[in-house]
Amino acid sequence: MATSAQPWQLGLAGSAGAEALATSGTASTEGPERPGPLQDETLGVASVPSQWRGVQGIRGETKSCQTASIATAEASVQARKHVDAEVQTEAPEPVSLPSVPRYNGPQLAAFLRKVEAMVTRELNKNWQSHAFDGFEVNWAEQQQTVTCLHTLSYPPAQGQGLHVTGVSWNSTGSVVACAYGRLDDGDWSTLRSFVCAWNLDRRGLSPQQPSAVVEVPSAAMCLAFHPTRPSHVAGGLYSGEVLVWDMSRPEDPLLWRTGLTDDTHTDPVYQVVWLPEPRHSHRFQVLSVAADGKVLLWQGVGAGRLQLSAGFALAVQQLPRNTKLKKPSRGEAEVGATAVAFSSFDPSLFVLGTEGGFPLKCSLTAEEAAVTRMPSSVPLRAPAQFTFAPHGGPVYSVSCSPFHRNLFLSAGTDGHAHLYSMLQAQPLTSLQLSHKYLFAVRWSPVRPLVFAAASGEGDVQLFDLQKSSQKPTVSVKQTEDESPVYCLEFNCQQTQLLAAGDAKGTVKVWQLSSEFTEQGARETELLDQLASEVAS
Repeated sequence: MATSAQPWQLGLAGSAGAEALATSGTASTEGPERPGPLQDETLGVASVPSQWRGVQGIRGETKSCQTASIATAEASVQARKHVDAEVQTEAPEPVSLPSVPRYNGPQLAAFLRKVEAMVTRELNKNWQSHAFDGFEVNWAEQQQTVTCLHTLSYPPAQGQGLHVTGVSWNSTGSVVACAYGRLDDGDWSTLRSFVCAWNLDRRGLSPQQPSAVVEVPSAAMCLAFHPTRPSHVAGGLYSGEVLVWDMSRPEDPLLWRTGLTDDTHTDPVYQVVWLPEPRHSHRFQVLSVAADGKVLLWQGVGAGRLQLSAGFALAVQQLPRNTKLKKPSRGEAEVGATAVAFSSFDPSLFVLGTEGGFPLKCSLTAEEAAVTRMPSSVPLRAPAQFTFAPHGGPVYSVSCSPFHRNLFLSAGTDGHAHLYSMLQAQPLTSLQLSHKYLFAVRWSPVRPLVFAAASGEGDVQLFDLQKSSQKPTVSVKQTEDESPVYCLEFNCQQTQLLAAGDAKGTVKVWQLSSEFTEQGARETELLDQLASEVAS
């Protein structure tokens, strides 16, 4: 029989209780007073349900809120007056057409036979007439005046008394640039000057705030935009240096410069021209002419340097003697070059203006070595092939015709413009355009018989040889005080524009009338006739 533990036995605590339990479990079953050993017993499961949850239950609260009442209103409007109107044309009246009488066939045939011989004779006369040869109807409105579109200037340059010594249009025809320098007597090699450019297509153009300004360490004497890169411009300085700038980089515009080396010009550079390289037509070199008698070709290389690639020198003893020239001064070895123009038909042929007053026909392919003591890193050659009859003073400008391979113009300090043929020394015609100096002359790029000239009396003169070969067709006043006009250039893209710079430091952009921009009938033929008649 199993003996269950008494409550007092379960209340033993600590080691004494544990020891008593262990002893009683191992004690002998002998003896009636001692209980038997403990045994495991499985009883039913005692369940004590929770009363707290039932008492608490599930408590929930419901709350709500309401905004203030939203006020609404309805309104309507009505016009005070309402008017309806209708229009109606007058009732059309029927138009009665006159009745056309039937023609009399036999009488009409008799009339046509009667006048047939006379009409045929008159038609043959008209067919042989040249009265209307080349006549073209032009329905566009003709503009009869030359107007000034823009008067551009840079006040800091004007404050220094600088002149506009050169102007040039970029390849797009939208930007005009000018060089600021001095053309009067004096040493301007250390005079700080500027090259400025204006974008005429830019909205909000300010005439006295150029789009780009480059400071130059010496007086700038000339400049020329690159033929295909609209922001590249080359310039020549009074110090003899040649530089190339990128006008789109206002912080660091200088691309290349010649520096002051043995190859550099020793006198002012009067003109620069971009020329395509012979073997790479997409690459260009810069040609410079200067008063030291040298014509130099420069090529841009690394490290921002212009390197001399070819050169020419005008030695006095090597000038062609096909015409009588003034005896050179004693000790004079070179002839100073003042202007250059290249043929539109032969890329190697060019004309030079000289301080001696005589134009020279020259060639880039000349092989004769120049007799000169001037130092040079490349052999200098003698380019002159033909000498033309001189002006009464230095030649300041030359321009080759874009429509005739043998014609070119020259302008000099004697106030005359000469029209020459490459085939004879004497000029075809000589025009006195000014009682002072004549500083610039340019052929029109679109009219074969039109050219412009800049005078020392402040005028820009436009000539149309089809109308008169002795007086200008139009003369416009550039400066009110008769300050000289030093330079001018036609715009080859926007052919109605002509830019001119003067001694007051301003550039004026003139809009030409349609008579100077639209080529007339047989104009090229008349130019050929002019050249052949006088040259024969």
